Amino acid sequence: MNDTAGATTQWLTQEAHDRLTAELEHLSTTGRAEIAKRIEAARDEGDLKENGGYHAAKDEQGKIEARIRTLIELLRTAVVGVPPTAHGVVEPGTVVTATILGDDERFLLGNREIVGDESDIDVYSEASPLGQAILGASIGDTVSYTAPNGKEIAVTIVDVSTYTG
Repeated sequence: MNDTAGATTQWLTQEAHDRLTAELEHLSTTGRAEIAKRIEAARDEGDLKENGGYHAAKDEQGKIEARIRTLIELLRTAVVGVPPTAHGVVEPGTVVTATILGDDERFLLGNREIVGDESDIDVYSEASPLGQAILGASIGDTVSYTAPNGKEIAVTIVDVSTYTG
């Protein structure tokens, strides 16, 4: 799913969208204020070249700003709605059971942000080599993709179900 500007459109549940919006609000306000105070306090300790607290706080600030940029882009391009109803074809937002290297694996195809930190289901992006290979495949289809090590890996779609959270 691509828009005309070339950015990838991500599907999110309403719950995931609300959670990410709240995280963005927190990081943009409280998070930035707290890290600014830590940087200022560390700066007041003196020599910045050898000030571990200052450098740690600046690193944390960089991580916060990167997360803010990630959230802004994700929320800007997100399509919010209910999970797609599975109809036997792999699409973003469906839960896939596939046989990979002889083992059955169950995972959500989509953005890892959909499930949050509380879920133990694996998530594979539709932009990943595996995701690209199985996108549009139907139950019973066998497709393959090239792993980062160059090995060709066969994947058989066993089941496609609706994501229920």
